[in-house]
Amino acid sequence: MVETGALSLLPACITILLAFATRQVIPALFAGVLTGSLVLVVSGVALLDAEPVRRFFLPAVGSNGYARILLIYLWCLGGLIGLWKKTGGAYFFAETISKRFVRTPKGSLLFAWCLGVLFHQGGTISTVLAGSTIKPVADRHRISHEELSYIVDSTASPVATVLPFNAWPVYIASLVVGSIPLLQTESQAVSFFFASIPYNFYGIFAVLLTLALALGVRPIGRGLRNSQVRAREKGQLDAPGADPIMPKQSLDDFSGLDNYKPSLLDFFGPIGVLLFVAVLPLVIFGQSFVEQAFLLCVLSGIGIAAVKGMALRDILDGFIQGCQSMTIGAIILGLAVTLATVSKELGTAAFVVEILGDQVPKAILPGALCLLCMVIAFATGTSWGTYAVVFPIALPLAFAVYPSTEYLHICFGAVLGGAVFGDQCSPISDTTILSSMFTGCDMMDHVKTQIPPALTAAGAGILISCTLASL
Repeated sequence: MVETGALSLLPACITILLAFATRQVIPALFAGVLTGSLVLVVSGVALLDAEPVRRFFLPAVGSNGYARILLIYLWCLGGLIGLWKKTGGAYFFAETISKRFVRTPKGSLLFAWCLGVLFHQGGTISTVLAGSTIKPVADRHRISHEELSYIVDSTASPVATVLPFNAWPVYIASLVVGSIPLLQTESQAVSFFFASIPYNFYGIFAVLLTLALALGVRPIGRGLRNSQVRAREKGQLDAPGADPIMPKQSLDDFSGLDNYKPSLLDFFGPIGVLLFVAVLPLVIFGQSFVEQAFLLCVLSGIGIAAVKGMALRDILDGFIQGCQSMTIGAIILGLAVTLATVSKELGTAAFVVEILGDQVPKAILPGALCLLCMVIAFATGTSWGTYAVVFPIALPLAFAVYPSTEYLHICFGAVLGGAVFGDQCSPISDTTILSSMFTGCDMMDHVKTQIPPALTAAGAGILISCTLASL
């Protein structure tokens, strides 16, 4: 890591400003990476060593993290979506649900909220599963893509921190164990995580606000309200000039074969395999098999289509078309991973923590920690990376300020929620990209319409945290 001081903020700032100004994510991300190389040169690094391809692109796209993105999102999920369009499984699912269970826009939104809660094993996974599953139903009931992407995104990571029957407690426990006298073992750290859930006010409010929207409460923010009116009255699911990452054809565009009869098995068979393999071992043994689950998911979809009589050539044609539709998304995610490497190399998160300092009053510390995490996660696009930087510092600081168990829970919850806010709202976050991608929403439309309700939840959470801390 190279110490670059305030210049470490420049790549993230350039990316975010360009993304909002131009509504073009790929050039904005690319500009952020190039800015990172310039910062290194200005900081004294040799020009050859600061060259962006060798310094940033190759390590990022050659990482295990990006390999998982290609395997899961490009090949497995892209192939599965293409297969669903070929078999008509998604179309048949939408028809069945619409006729039997979901008959109104409110019902569609509530169904989306329930799926988000159900698929809460992690931010990226839940955005993909909930978005691709509910989109055909929501489109039929004139749910704007901004509304849908907001619900899908806000029931992903926020739910994962409020109902954390996933890998989050174990990961965070590994960061905080031994940091204060109360957390000397990993089991103590995990128990402390669960005891801090009631103080994760942002996560709680984010989930409740999406539920309120699903139940018909007036949306927060002009953008969401306008999108709702536009979709209900005019049937326009996207804003004028919108440019969704995924092709504009929706999952319910049935391009299947005349001699193939779709059924619910085409849709729920692969989903059932995915949930069984991904969730059950995690709950019982504490081990995650996400990659294997997605691979088996698409293989089961292929197997079901083959058993029901679809020719291998047609199966492969659907699979390949689905993978092709994910190409732009894979490029964006690759650039986002590269920019995260830039931020890490420049020490962006460490600089933000440093400038905050440790001279913060007891009543203000939870709010300051929450705001700090919001800024870091928004600038870097990662909640888990923010946790890795802030948690080892936040708990010892809180313990030094006021060694009360309840106070430590308040500060813990503030860090937990603040990082989720930044990750959820950042235009360079994988969950933001994927939730807009799989709901068919223009990514910047999703970002702009999601920020007002998310800020409302964050503001309420900070106010309550600081009030409790002052008692």
